[in-house]
Amino acid sequence: MPDWFGLLGREVLRERRAALIAEACAWSVGLSDRPHHLRRRGRLVATGSTIGDRAATGQSLSGEEDGRLELGDARPGSFQDALNAVDADGTVYADRFDREVIEPFVRETCVLAADRARRTRPGRWAELLDDLGEDPADVDVAAVVRAGEWEEPLRTEAEHLVLAALGGTPLLEVESEGLPLSLVRAAEATARAAAAPPSPASEPDEGLSGALFLALAAVREAGLPSPVPPGDAGRLLAALGEQGLEPDEVAGVLPHLPLAPGTAERVCDLLPGL
Repeated sequence: MPDWFGLLGREVLRERRAALIAEACAWSVGLSDRPHHLRRRGRLVATGSTIGDRAATGQSLSGEEDGRLELGDARPGSFQDALNAVDADGTVYADRFDREVIEPFVRETCVLAADRARRTRPGRWAELLDDLGEDPADVDVAAVVRAGEWEEPLRTEAEHLVLAALGGTPLLEVESEGLPLSLVRAAEATARAAAAPPSPASEPDEGLSGALFLALAAVREAGLPSPVPPGDAGRLLAALGEQGLEPDEVAGVLPHLPLAPGTAERVCDLLPGL
């Protein structure tokens, strides 16, 4: 990344700091309702309480065998502590947060910075395009951002901004702050799903009708959100297994379940362990 673009990217990111914090709060909504897990002597176990129950009583959410070193020593029950906890399939919530919030936000920020560079620094922008072998008359800004590999340095910056603002704040307070925006995001997702063209596999095979009935019942009884996000793929697979579905039946019903983008792929990755 050229020094001048790195400075511009950080400038745009800091201008968008409030929006980043709002997205982080919205992402946290529902986290307190999830079952709490710890890894003990290498084995992932459910503690029998929810993340919210432990957070409300000031108990630690993260364990010593999982989590990120840079998130250690967090205040028990805080947002940072929740990020360092693990979900039902052993994934650290911080990894999900990076994938679902930090990465797309930074990507969008880089595109905005590139647009600003094109408008306010035309000479440097032209030199940059020349270095990357891009045609100024027909340039895809998002493609330029990918080619320039500008996102990685800003991800660390974005993580620091979030932790500085929310790290020590109780998780329940962060969730409360994020509730209005989370409802907006849910409405947007529903609108996008309604506008999407129907899937070619909209009707299940007759032989899968019984498996689909069990699968839909599993989603309801497990209390999974709709659509089921990728982070709940482990819970979804466990619920399907408890209903007696075989791996080939799971793969067959996935296109007909209310799943968010990426969830079906994550379930398929976990299928060998069913």
